[in-house]
Amino acid sequence: MRQHDKLFIGGEWVTPAGTGTIDVINPHTEEVIGRVPDGTAEDVDRAVAAAREAFDHGPWPRMTFAERAAVLGRLAEIYAERQGEMAALITEEMGSPITFSNLAQAPQPLGMLNYYAQYGATFEQEDQRPGVFGPVTVRREPVGVVAAVVPWNVPQFVTMTKVAPALLAGCAIVLKPAPETPLDAYVLAEMAREAGVPAGVLNIVPAGREVSEHLVSHPGVDKVAFTGSTAAGRRIASICGEQLKRVSLELGGKSAAIVLDDADLTSSMGMLALASLMNNGQACVAQTRILASRNRYDEVVDAVANMVSSQPVGDPADPATGIGPLVAKRQQERVEGYIKIGMDEGAKVVVGGLDRPYDRGWYVAPTVFANVTNEMRIAREEIFGPVLAVIPYDDEADAVRIANDSDYGLAGTVWTADTEHGMEVARQVRTGTYGVNCYMIETAAPFGGYKASGLGRELGPEGLGSYLEYKTIARLG
Repeated sequence: MRQHDKLFIGGEWVTPAGTGTIDVINPHTEEVIGRVPDGTAEDVDRAVAAAREAFDHGPWPRMTFAERAAVLGRLAEIYAERQGEMAALITEEMGSPITFSNLAQAPQPLGMLNYYAQYGATFEQEDQRPGVFGPVTVRREPVGVVAAVVPWNVPQFVTMTKVAPALLAGCAIVLKPAPETPLDAYVLAEMAREAGVPAGVLNIVPAGREVSEHLVSHPGVDKVAFTGSTAAGRRIASICGEQLKRVSLELGGKSAAIVLDDADLTSSMGMLALASLMNNGQACVAQTRILASRNRYDEVVDAVANMVSSQPVGDPADPATGIGPLVAKRQQERVEGYIKIGMDEGAKVVVGGLDRPYDRGWYVAPTVFANVTNEMRIAREEIFGPVLAVIPYDDEADAVRIANDSDYGLAGTVWTADTEHGMEVARQVRTGTYGVNCYMIETAAPFGGYKASGLGRELGPEGLGSYLEYKTIARLG
């Protein structure tokens, strides 16, 4: 068992203010695999003070972008050496199938470090512009102390969408990992220390909701970067709005996969399996609404059902597993509650249902619903589990209308034999990311959502920009 009795604050492992602990439970075995301190408001105060000192008086924000990029490069080298360990740890913490952990949970955070290390090596802090009244200098400065509050589903991915650009910008960070998955953050702390990140620039305090709100509302924090539920995002936005504090929010989704009539279902289903069921369906970008024309509706339902049925359900540490357990018992009960809602709403269960695959572990049966309308709750609310709804459409315009008829706008896909036409469809759907015959998150391009899917963008140059303040200096003579 991995047991930690200290918090990472000010570059040191320090004794927490309280005596509470957080048990980390393997969702496959339901056994405790780790224990960390349960941070308190006093611990947060100490972490913010350390970050404040590092930002206000330390060397980090006063270094050049190239110098900070070099530290990120060293961190990336160390991360690469421990990439396999990180993937296996996340699988153990939250039940992500090891194949997905090896594909995304660890490699994508490493890719972000490498990207920002390379991007920052030549990034200019200032540029000169010919203003109307004379030359103007535009200067980019770090936003300050950042509170990074991250969820449990892809813990290192969402951590690095914040930590990598914030470090490059010159910020100091207080990272608050989710109670379900704090262990990977401890590994990150070890790596950051080894890479030479100065004391106080990265601080880590695992804690629950009340302490998270204390961090978000702390007067010493200049910006909040949050990934999580839309409900929590609204609360954070209200706090930051009241304080006029910078905030970026990456929230929920209910993404639609539009299957056009010319799509090759055999080839499409392999990629759609990843797009719709990744991480056991616990992904904000998951394509959980499958839109099929009435001309091919039954055929698409059968193809989706066969795709879902072919996914082996079991031990996430087994490379053969396609779908593992959900992160916690409450999540299992939540998803099963939505399956019951779908049945009560009149949708037809084609695959899955309420019979659990195993007696032990927080498993649910991967489920496909047919005869779904876009007005049903299972088509409108984020379920966050392996539950897909196949919705019929009349024509392509109707498909685009249904895809856009959502409170969310995070992701989406279109499946077609004509990729150029797929691009035309992509331009009509109001989401922050989109895929034609695939879905992927590109490190060099912005990631984020429209509508209730959030505020701001992460990744790419835009992701760095959200951790910078822009100063205009005009001069005469």
